[in-house]
Amino acid sequence: MNRLDPADGPLLVASHNVGKIWEIRELMEPFGFTVVSAKDKGLVDPEETGTTFEENAEIKALAALEATGLPSLSDDSGIAIEALGGDPGIYSARWGGPERDFAMAMRNVEEKLQATGATEPAQRRATFVAVLCLALPNGERHFFRGEVDGTCVWPPRGTLGFGYDPIFLPDGQDRTFGEMMSLEKHAWKPGQPDALSHRARAFQKFAREALGTT
Repeated sequence: MNRLDPADGPLLVASHNVGKIWEIRELMEPFGFTVVSAKDKGLVDPEETGTTFEENAEIKALAALEATGLPSLSDDSGIAIEALGGDPGIYSARWGGPERDFAMAMRNVEEKLQATGATEPAQRRATFVAVLCLALPNGERHFFRGEVDGTCVWPPRGTLGFGYDPIFLPDGQDRTFGEMMSLEKHAWKPGQPDALSHRARAFQKFAREALGTT
């Protein structure tokens, strides 16, 4: 694929989610890119009609590219819980209602887990998934998927993350994503081992292929 170069202009993050925009800006910062967002540009969120993370990520990236002409990077992410048959999955944000109230969404998850009798950690396994889609003006589309396994805890712990971070305890850790600063949650720099978070793992693949890092 054609490598991105900061000299070619800004990269558009196809999102209105302040937490996602912040994290992607932070991840892009070492590479010298100017990052703008769909929120900054006042773009309308497209309807996410896909049935996979990849399809919804592509819908958002293409809408941003078509509106601005800029290389566009989107993120579609969510939490898939084994005891709930993979739900909420691609509908993770929608479990918070029209206002995207994640306190409500987390309560909904816990109520459904309790209803299934999933009270022990082994019964509350979950995977956080993030898929990035890069849409380029030359017509190229590229996808980068990151996943991290863990357990759903209750009550929520921490206020540092966003979304479902306060109820997700990644394997091998004693704190939820909601109890970690973003740089700790990413826990990755070029040339180092895998990142901790799903979004940073997807970004690692993006950085290797689109930015030429090692």
